[in-house]
Amino acid sequence: MEKILIAFPLIFILTIMKPFTGVHGKDDLHKQQEVQTDGPYVLYSPGKVSVSYIMENSEAKLVKTDTFSLQNIADVSLKVMTDIPGKEFEVRLKKKLKSEKCEFPKVKKLLALSDIEGNFGAFRKLLLAAKVIDESLNWTFGNGHLVLVGDFFDRGQQVTEILWLIYYLEEKAKAAGGYVHFILGNHEIMNLSGDLRYTDQKYLNNAKLLNRSYVSLYDESSELGRWLRTKKITEKIGDLLFTHGGISARVNDLNISIDEINSLARPYYSDSTLNYKDERSAILVGDDGPFWYRGYYEKNKPNIPLLIDDILSRYDLNHIITGHTIVADTISLWYKGKLLDIDVHHTAGKSEALLIDDGKYYRVNQGGEKILLFTESR
Repeated sequence: MEKILIAFPLIFILTIMKPFTGVHGKDDLHKQQEVQTDGPYVLYSPGKVSVSYIMENSEAKLVKTDTFSLQNIADVSLKVMTDIPGKEFEVRLKKKLKSEKCEFPKVKKLLALSDIEGNFGAFRKLLLAAKVIDESLNWTFGNGHLVLVGDFFDRGQQVTEILWLIYYLEEKAKAAGGYVHFILGNHEIMNLSGDLRYTDQKYLNNAKLLNRSYVSLYDESSELGRWLRTKKITEKIGDLLFTHGGISARVNDLNISIDEINSLARPYYSDSTLNYKDERSAILVGDDGPFWYRGYYEKNKPNIPLLIDDILSRYDLNHIITGHTIVADTISLWYKGKLLDIDVHHTAGKSEALLIDDGKYYRVNQGGEKILLFTESR
């Protein structure tokens, strides 16, 4: 295993010196001051895999990299920070990545949330309040399903850590008979394809420290990039359809299956050329596609109720559940509960998730309070 340490000067001057608190060697003092601020980034090259962390001390930003032979990949252990200073969790790389399914049978217990956008604290607190995890980030949801309906990238300061937590929970859930669904939203697609208008400057700077382009941190030479490419943009669980933005009239008129929606869109997750082999793919990844569409919540759209009824009938559904568009401070019901919007103001402290438990639909907040929305007729 090779170890590489690269130091970069910070562009600021310390104006306040901390008081001397004890006797330390120079190495001990350096270690005390060093803090992990991003990562890990797991990148592959012929015969090797490198694991890089962004560190920071009082004098410099540091890139720490460990390099392993691919033959020893089972020995790779990743250290990931949380929103709580000093608290971390350990991630092991998956033995194999494969494309996720897009249709699942009905489940008794399910928690859905969306649009976390780099806010690890809000994400962790919601999962804890809903008893999906415990304080140590262990999966405690049994055979329940956790559905993440897009936009976990951008704006916030802990995007990398959130992605690794989802990656980590997937394995924990499967071991308990549960499942984690990560449905891609427009911000995931934007980051994969190089549209970085909402990416925090921190990540662009860190890519430079790693001597990489930002997009290459999520390309097919990276573990997170490979993993994201296994995900879908629309999934059906029982009689529920989950998609980030919605199924527009243009998509509905294509008269294609949920599997076809995903298979036609997937080759273009990282495409920025707009050169599509199939016109249906152009629709699916465009403004009217499932991860960009906002038409359900626009005013003066008298055709929407008919569109929703047609989608429900076509795919044998009772409800459509979306994120992407904030329309209220809480999870909201539309068109007699046929449509649910779960995008809320997480950064403003309005965090909520949708809990479905044995036919009862609840709003759940960070305090663990459950507010009944409705009970499904049997």
